[in-house]
Amino acid sequence: MAAFAAAIGLLLSLLGLSRTAQAEPAAAATGIHVQDGRVLESNGNDFVMRGVNHPHTWFTGRTAALGHIKELGANTVRVVLSSGDRWTRNDVSDVRNIVSLCKQHRLICVLEVHDTTGYGEEGAAASLDQAADYWISIRDALRGEEDYVVINIGNEPHGNTGYERWAADTRGAIVKLRQAGFEHALMVDAPNWGQDWTHTMRDNARSVFDADPQGNTMFSIHMYGVFEQESVIRSYLTHFVNAGLPILVGEFGHYHSDGDPDEDAILRITRELGLGYLGWSWSGNSGGVDYLDMVRDFDPASLTDWGRRIFHGPDGIGDTSREATVYGSGGGEDTTPPTTPGTPVASDITATSVTLSWAASTDNVGVTGYDVVRVATGSETVVATSAGNSATVTGLTPQTGYSFAVYARDAAGNRSSRSPAVNVTTADGGGQEPGDAACSVAYRVVGEWPGGFQGEVVISNTGTSALDGWTLGWSFPAGQTVTNLWGGTVTQSGSAVTVRPASYTSVIPVSGSVTLGFTGTWTGSNTSPDTFTLDNSACTTA
Repeated sequence: MAAFAAAIGLLLSLLGLSRTAQAEPAAAATGIHVQDGRVLESNGNDFVMRGVNHPHTWFTGRTAALGHIKELGANTVRVVLSSGDRWTRNDVSDVRNIVSLCKQHRLICVLEVHDTTGYGEEGAAASLDQAADYWISIRDALRGEEDYVVINIGNEPHGNTGYERWAADTRGAIVKLRQAGFEHALMVDAPNWGQDWTHTMRDNARSVFDADPQGNTMFSIHMYGVFEQESVIRSYLTHFVNAGLPILVGEFGHYHSDGDPDEDAILRITRELGLGYLGWSWSGNSGGVDYLDMVRDFDPASLTDWGRRIFHGPDGIGDTSREATVYGSGGGEDTTPPTTPGTPVASDITATSVTLSWAASTDNVGVTGYDVVRVATGSETVVATSAGNSATVTGLTPQTGYSFAVYARDAAGNRSSRSPAVNVTTADGGGQEPGDAACSVAYRVVGEWPGGFQGEVVISNTGTSALDGWTLGWSFPAGQTVTNLWGGTVTQSGSAVTVRPASYTSVIPVSGSVTLGFTGTWTGSNTSPDTFTLDNSACTTA
């Protein structure tokens, strides 16, 4: 019998499976853990991640971002680390500080090693086994933090070459960490640069999950160009839900160089299914993907279109995030909202801005911030956020009436009732005559292929008042046709193109800009247009 048992153990090892995982019951997990396909806290409360990615390893001096991310309502931050194989290693002291800051700002901390990105296709990439060695080397920074930390073993650990090894490599890394004594919840990324277009993770997820003797592994899919259709998004996520396996969207954006992911569907479907999401990324993107920044130059007061969408749009972080109950009083879930703020009082009214102040709210666990909203018939739009009981709203139009109100948010993610509104009429701007150019447009071809291309249009407000509800027009000189556009809605008659904004691009503040992207077709030549109008007034070209 001993020889037979040894043979079985050898066979399982060759198959990349853990004999312990197959033969023994799962150990009781501590802290954040998985149960019946859901992510739970140690007290058994459901926890749905709502947050963003922060590129810490490349911007180690930008740790204030964690507080800013929390102020905008996130309950989780995924922090980029390096094992030292490709970038500067984040050591025990640095990781300990990151965990401390996450806890200080009442965030759940998902820590990930980025050096594994595209392994097998990217020559400098590290393996998952090397990533596991890194986690073991910094274990002192993670010991006892199971309530607050999830270990994302390695980012996008296989490209489109050698991805067939993903399941065995992932099982091996999980077992290595468990044998080293890690009791944290583990997160594993999909291959194919995180997008799993081959369904390798989907089809092997059960064997990977079963390899964890604690049964405490969750799966992360990154949704970019592979996930352009709502049906594809829903099919992929519901496959895991129906299988009783924990899944979240660990990265996604509103656009990507490999296609146009349907961010509205991602946000809506994850909300419907009760699944987590972590958008990419806070700031610091470069190399042609700058459009994925949520704020400009790490400034929380300068949200991009993408930032406004994920934080303040439907099914976004502001609508759906709930703080981890581990930070609540006694560990119980706080469902008590703050008291209603006082009616705002307007001061310092100019042609384009107004300062509002209000009586502060109170709350049993503390008020963390306020959302100022512009109220219109049947709708409201967040126009400013503040940690205190005053804020300045900018980007207004001269001699225009507005109505503003305020919400308070507490540390558990609860939102107060809306305050009574105050009506404000801005001052006369003066100086700018109707028909003057108040805009600048930059047009460029991002990529081109036979018969098709991708274009980008950046509209900048060079005037003295906000542009609200604009209409952009241009004519193609060579008969090109727009086939798909994001950031607005397009109509085309012959060569004439008209674009009206989406809800999240409708306001262009003074000195601000919005970016539109589109795909199109061409024949003969792809000459760029050189004349643009905004609200029937000519814009300068950049």
